[in-house]
Amino acid sequence: MPDLRAAVARVLPGIRADLESLVRIRSVSADPTMSAAMDASARAVSGLLASAGLDVDVVRAEGGQPAVIGRRPAPAGAPTVLLYAHHDVQPIGDPADWDSDPFEPVERGGRLFGRGAADDKAGIALHLAALRALGDDLRIGVTVLVDGEEEIGSPTLRRILDDHRDRLAADVVVIADSTNWRVGVPALTTTLRGGVAAVVEVRTLRHAVHNGVYGGPVPDALTTLVRLLATLHDGRGDVAVAGLHRGTADPLDLTDERLRSDAGLVDGVRLIGTGALTSRLWAGPAISIVGIDAPAVDSAALTLVPVARAKVSLRTAPGDDGPAARAALVTHLRAHAPWGATVTVSAGAAVESFAARTDGPAYAAARAALTEAWEVPAVEIGVGGSISFVTTMAEAFPAAEILITGVEDPDTRAHGANESLHLADFERACLAEALLLTFIQQNRGRW
Repeated sequence: MPDLRAAVARVLPGIRADLESLVRIRSVSADPTMSAAMDASARAVSGLLASAGLDVDVVRAEGGQPAVIGRRPAPAGAPTVLLYAHHDVQPIGDPADWDSDPFEPVERGGRLFGRGAADDKAGIALHLAALRALGDDLRIGVTVLVDGEEEIGSPTLRRILDDHRDRLAADVVVIADSTNWRVGVPALTTTLRGGVAAVVEVRTLRHAVHNGVYGGPVPDALTTLVRLLATLHDGRGDVAVAGLHRGTADPLDLTDERLRSDAGLVDGVRLIGTGALTSRLWAGPAISIVGIDAPAVDSAALTLVPVARAKVSLRTAPGDDGPAARAALVTHLRAHAPWGATVTVSAGAAVESFAARTDGPAYAAARAALTEAWEVPAVEIGVGGSISFVTTMAEAFPAAEILITGVEDPDTRAHGANESLHLADFERACLAEALLLTFIQQNRGRW
């Protein structure tokens, strides 16, 4: 342990420099104008993996973004570990919301700020740190897969897995794209909610009419839409769509005060729903309205709006059936049309939820590695969001143990302005992954 801790400390300055170089590349996969940056990012990752002694290729499925595969085959009788991260990032949103240039990494208060500094270029750096620290002492197989389109749902990852199945096959999969319980407390993510998005359109009129002339008996579409959306929750704030599964989760030590602070809830606004907070966050359904198409306030005329649309996001509990939950949402929206309005619903494909098998040797090794690196016990958590490729990985490699780890914390603000990485926890995460690979090597006979 002291030698490995020292080895990680020796490689960290170079790892930090490499991470900052990656953050400077504007690899926004959702932006078609960033295709050159996506290619540059893949080349940079390829060079870094090659410098760690891996045989590397940049690959892509037709129509997809570039991914990177680096591989060091296993010696005879040794297991193989697949290390996953992604090099694409979210759009920055309004630049005015950032306290510094999103693509120029800067340290403030022990955190490294920048788009992708945590999600998920830090995941790439984490894998590199473990490989560099262990060097030739690592005598198991290692494959690194760095996705180029996770932030847009990894639409071509299935084809990449199919095309390169033999190179990517592994006994253990380590996905570095999640969060820890809090700064100083490591976590393994064992469940993920599924999800589906739907666009609901409400029409009440063939065309707009003067609200002073027809207002009163004639309903406008925007008021009607608001009433329809309000039926998705009951008076306590629980999801009111029939047929959705709801489970429970370990409450851990999450308090109302901590959740309010982590979420940035405005004073006076109450939390909604019933049951333990972790159950509401991880093990139950959640619905939010993420967008509305309607006249803008500044240019709105005094008319009855004929048509309005909203995008509804449903998160489904672990264990729920994705297509059935999708159908339940569509059925609810159609059945609750106010005042006989015409309601049209278009729902996307359902992302399935995920629950890991946690009783295998890799999980035991991961718990030990995290606990030793952080010097406090690791906890098991759920995540309320969806990671679509995890179920893809589980289907592609059904015999593999899938470990979901990460470097984020409640103040990382992934996907938002001022995304940041807690540098002390990043160092602990690098040590933990090096320990994990060491423990797997020491127990190679269990695979």
